[in-house]
Amino acid sequence: MTPGFSNALRVEELKRRLLFTAAMVAVYRVGVAIPTPGIDGGALQAFFAEAGNDVFGLVNLFSGGALERFSIFALGIMPYISASIILQLLTVVVPTLETLKKEGEAGRRKITQYTRYGTVVLAIIQSLFISIGLEQIQGPGGGSVVYEPGWAFRLLAMTTLTAGTAFIMWLGEQITERGIGNGISMVIFAGIVAAVPSAVTTTFQFMNEGELSLFVVLAVLLLMVLVVGFIIFVERGHRRIPVQYAKRVVGRRMYGGQSSHLPLKINTAGVIPPIFASSLLVFPATIAGFMQNPIADQVATYLEPGSFVYTIVYVVLIVFFAYFYTAVTFDPVDVAENMKKFGGYIPGIRPGKRTADFIDRILTRLTLSGAIYLSAVCVLPTILVQQVNVPFFFGGTALMIVVGVALDTVAQMETHLITRNYEGFMKKGRIKGRRG
Repeated sequence: MTPGFSNALRVEELKRRLLFTAAMVAVYRVGVAIPTPGIDGGALQAFFAEAGNDVFGLVNLFSGGALERFSIFALGIMPYISASIILQLLTVVVPTLETLKKEGEAGRRKITQYTRYGTVVLAIIQSLFISIGLEQIQGPGGGSVVYEPGWAFRLLAMTTLTAGTAFIMWLGEQITERGIGNGISMVIFAGIVAAVPSAVTTTFQFMNEGELSLFVVLAVLLLMVLVVGFIIFVERGHRRIPVQYAKRVVGRRMYGGQSSHLPLKINTAGVIPPIFASSLLVFPATIAGFMQNPIADQVATYLEPGSFVYTIVYVVLIVFFAYFYTAVTFDPVDVAENMKKFGGYIPGIRPGKRTADFIDRILTRLTLSGAIYLSAVCVLPTILVQQVNVPFFFGGTALMIVVGVALDTVAQMETHLITRNYEGFMKKGRIKGRRG
C-alpha cells in the first residue's frame, strides 16, 4: 500500500485534489473552534458532559464537536442532508421535480439549487429552536448559559448558524468538484475522526481512575475491529449477473460476441440510509429536548439513541431509505434498454421488459440483504457498548460512515492512478471485489 501512496504524489492532478481536500477540511476544523457570541462556553460543555450519549451526543458527533462549543458550525451539515431527503421524496410525487430530474445536468443543477434554498430554511428554523432552548439551560452555577437572553441573541444565533451551515455546504460542494469527491460525506467523516483523540484520552483517564477495566476496553476495540472487517467484507461484495453480447457486423468490422457481467453491490445505497435516518431522528429529538413541555420531554426520552423506540424507528428508516435510495439511483428499465441497444442479453432471459423484471427482482433481494446488514451494523454495536457505559458515543453508524467514506476515497484515488498506468494501493492493482 505504501507504493500506492507514493504514486499518488506523482500524479499532479491527484496531488492537487488531495491538497485541496486537506485544505478545505482544515478550514472546516478551524470554523468548529470559533464560538458563537453570547454563550458561556464552559457552562455549555458541562451540560454536554452530562448528556454525552443521548441525542445531543449524536448531533455533537456528526458536527465534529461544534455543538458542545456552540461554534459557528454548530448545526453541521444536517440541514443540508434533511433538505436533500425532502427534495428526493418530493421528486417521486411532484411531476415538475420528476421532469427536472430527467433533464440531465441542467435539471440536476436546478434541484441542487432548490436543495440549497431548503437548507437555508431548515437552518433558520433549527437555529431558532436551539437558541430558544439554550436560554432554558442552566449552567453549574444556576445561571443561564446565555449571557443576555432575548431576541437580540436569537437573531444573532440564527444568522451565525445559518451562515455557518451555508458555508459548510459550499465547502462540501467544492470538495466534490475540485477535491477528491464525496464532499458532504468527507465533512461528516472529518467531524467523526476529529473526536477520536479526545475519546482515546477519556478512555485512558477512565482506566486510570478504575471506572473502566482493561478487559472492557480490549473488548470494545475487538468489537470495533470485527465490525470494520465485516463492513469491508460486505461493501466489497457483488452479485454478478452474466451478460452476453451478440455479434454485430458494422461495415466490414464485427463487434460483440464477448461475455461480460453486470455487477450489483450487496449494499447499493452505501452509507446514505444511516445518515438520512440519523438526520431525520435528530431533528425532532433536538427540538423536543430543548422545549420545556412534558410531552416534548417524553418524546426526547423515547428518541434517545439506544432506547427501544429509537432503535425500532431507526431500523425502519434504514430499510426505507435503503430501498428508496436504490430506486432513485438505479433504474432496471434503463439498464435493460441500454443492454438491448448494444446487443446485450442475459442468457435465458428475453431482452427488454423480462430483463428489467429479472434485474429488479435480484436488486430487491440484494437491497433487503443490504438493509439488514446496515441495520445490524448500526444498531447492535450501540446496544452492546451502552451496556458497559463507554464514556464516549460509539456506534455502528459512525464506523459505517468512516469506513464507507475511506473506501470510496481510496477508490477515487485508485481510479486516478490506474488511468495513468500506475498500480493501485494493492499489489494486484485493485481492491478485491472491484474488478470488472
